[in-house]
Amino acid sequence: VSNQPDGGFGKAPTVKAPRDNFNGGSQEQMPWTVFNRYGQRKYLTSSEVDSFVRSAKATSIEVQSFCWMLAFSGCRISEALSMTRDSIDFEAKHVIIRCLKKRGKRVFRAIPLPPDYLKLLRRWLGQDRQGTALLWPWSRMTGYRRICEVMQAAGVRGSYATPKGLRHAFGVRAIQASVPLTLVQRWLGHADIKTTAIYTGAMGPEEREIAARMWKSRGRVPRGGVGTVDLRQDRVQVRRPVLAS
Repeated sequence: VSNQPDGGFGKAPTVKAPRDNFNGGSQEQMPWTVFNRYGQRKYLTSSEVDSFVRSAKATSIEVQSFCWMLAFSGCRISEALSMTRDSIDFEAKHVIIRCLKKRGKRVFRAIPLPPDYLKLLRRWLGQDRQGTALLWPWSRMTGYRRICEVMQAAGVRGSYATPKGLRHAFGVRAIQASVPLTLVQRWLGHADIKTTAIYTGAMGPEEREIAARMWKSRGRVPRGGVGTVDLRQDRVQVRRPVLAS
């Protein structure tokens, strides 16, 4: 696999799957920006996530369901690998995730799942929807490689083409979809809302629309004339006001 692990973002690449925190420590450290120290974004864009989801369809249903779980729930790879059939609540239409960050505590959070993904899980799991067997009985490295393989097939390249990049993408898309910050915090399992707030720093469609209006802006020309400035042709057109008779 050509993709490199993303532990700590911006650190020298290693050959093993990274821990599920930003700096590789025992506790999740708060990243102060959605960009690494080289100015590269840490998250996948919406189009890249969509490409990843489509490419996962070409794999086995086991791999596809794993890829979709990370993309649609924003969970950590370790949390996905600890899921059992009991983790999927088909009636409530959500997945119940145990937050492995809370060492020594049993803390759970529920995240809604899209209808198409629930249909896929129903087909895969069949009628037997209960049990304590792991959904994906893989090692951490195996799960990491499966994600990177699908990323490569989707044409997604870069340091963000990893499980952590999917988690960041989930947070960014949720914020840009106007999901309340406190709800995003709960879905991602952040202890501090300041950690969740970093996703507001990603450029959203509204910001791009504002920039587009600037590119096409028309300004007034002073000294009594009503004018327009054509930024594309670098010229000024002045129209004198018409006085009422």
